[in-house]
Amino acid sequence: MIHFNTISELDKADGFPPPENPLFSLNQISASTNALKNKKITCNFFIICLKKLKSGVFLYGKTKYDSDSGSMYFMKPRQVITVQDVELKEKGFAIHIHEDFLLGHPLFTEIRKYSYFDYETNEALHLSPREEKIMWSLYNKMETEYHNNPDEFSRTIILSHLDSILKYAQRFYKRQFIDRKPLSGIMVTKFNGLLNTYFEKGEAIENGFPTAHYLASKLNLSPRYLSDLLKQETGKTALELIHLFVIAEAKNMLTEGEKTISEIAYHLGFENAPYFSRMFKKEVGLSPKEYKNRILN
Repeated sequence: MIHFNTISELDKADGFPPPENPLFSLNQISASTNALKNKKITCNFFIICLKKLKSGVFLYGKTKYDSDSGSMYFMKPRQVITVQDVELKEKGFAIHIHEDFLLGHPLFTEIRKYSYFDYETNEALHLSPREEKIMWSLYNKMETEYHNNPDEFSRTIILSHLDSILKYAQRFYKRQFIDRKPLSGIMVTKFNGLLNTYFEKGEAIENGFPTAHYLASKLNLSPRYLSDLLKQETGKTALELIHLFVIAEAKNMLTEGEKTISEIAYHLGFENAPYFSRMFKKEVGLSPKEYKNRILN
């Protein structure tokens, strides 16, 4: 694995000229840009790129990206990236941003709020021709400012265009979720099915309370992508849906009246009964004991 501490190191390895700013670079990429072919790398900075793959594999995290169409990738610092025999259909672009370039600007905090930097699945952002045109327009504006006589206003202008790229990406991801709504519906069913199996097989007793990370791994999705997908479909995050499922199971057990509250907590994977009681009261408005007494009486 190759680790790049600086943007200059990565640009040099990719065959690009030294960046105008050591904390920020813009480069157009083509089929001939393959210096890092068959390499596994990590970087100390953000990478945003647009690529159309003709062949090969581009891995970010553990899973291969679906890259048949124009796709954008958003990679955070120190994430493992693997490139295997990649050839591009046509030109693309790459933006490298060190966190220090964002110091003193709202993007320093806001960039961390974009959950798609945590997607580690085959869900790259697939752009329509119109969306791709918008992204190229913003990139070209950044490139013009980047190369043409930079002054005290250049950084602010460049970051305003970067901010627009990130906001458009958020909008386009939402469109992608809607376009794939039938798939989303299937995902919600699979999610609930996994939860049901988890409790039916007694995995909660052995492994504890189910987590979004565990369920996402079973669905070959990152926790952040799964949560965003479920929220688009149901209005609830993965964690909220887990809590609702568990509370429904708890209500059923309390209604049956065969198990004590401690036994129910144990069966549902809680570390202790007080933790279960606090969650139950937060969601239901009654403690498990109050709920049980009301139902049985």
